[in-house]
Amino acid sequence: MDPIIFSLGPVEIRWYAVLILLGVIVAILLGTKESKKFNYPKDFVFDLGFYVVIFGIIGARLYFVLFNLELYQDWVDILRIWEGGLAIHGGIIAGFITTLIYCKIKKVNLFKVTDIAVISLIIAQAIGRWGNFFNAEAHGGIVTLGTMKSLFIPQFIIDGMNIGGVHYAPAFLIESLWCLDGFLALLLIRKVYKNLKVGELTSFYLIFYSIGRFIIESMRTDSLMIGGLKMAQVVSVVLAVIGVIAIILIETNVIKSKKYNLKEID
Repeated sequence: MDPIIFSLGPVEIRWYAVLILLGVIVAILLGTKESKKFNYPKDFVFDLGFYVVIFGIIGARLYFVLFNLELYQDWVDILRIWEGGLAIHGGIIAGFITTLIYCKIKKVNLFKVTDIAVISLIIAQAIGRWGNFFNAEAHGGIVTLGTMKSLFIPQFIIDGMNIGGVHYAPAFLIESLWCLDGFLALLLIRKVYKNLKVGELTSFYLIFYSIGRFIIESMRTDSLMIGGLKMAQVVSVVLAVIGVIAIILIETNVIKSKKYNLKEID
């Protein structure tokens, strides 16, 4: 699969960059729509989105580079993010810190904002994972052609997962579909759970995404490592535990949190 859409002289337009940008655009547009239900002004969302995207990308890149320093002998290569090499956990961490600071400055409820943000974030992740497909990365181990066909996936994915004459499991596709399921689950929970409290959607996102990422990461052959452990699995466990503890503390009123007015967000 060719990672380049087209070239304009020395400038290359790559699928990875386009799909990441598409994910960002969808996230901001959805976040704007969601924020209207809570009477946040449009400028609030666009400004927050701008800072989160900038610092999120920086965080995602630095996270990846720190675990692959041997790949970057020339510091200029660190800037070539359009060629791949963004770690979502680094982006999530940097994005959360950015949102924390922004909400503190604006004096708004952090977790009410993150409850809106995670809905946008997880659909952006579903879109962004396709950039890995065109870069022939974030895949699983070697599989047979028969196994690929048994998955009932489109032929272009089977062909794209043929890298150097060998087929690899489409881990990127599994994660993309998992994120899409998570997006639908977040909307459903918000719709049907009458006792939903501020912070619980954020907690559910942490649990849901982390469970899927932990399992999918066990398939991948290009994981970032810390010692003998896959870093993404370590972070996934930490985030899932944080999510579980947060829900317990909210439901037991250790953390005081208001219920949403679900009629307001229909």
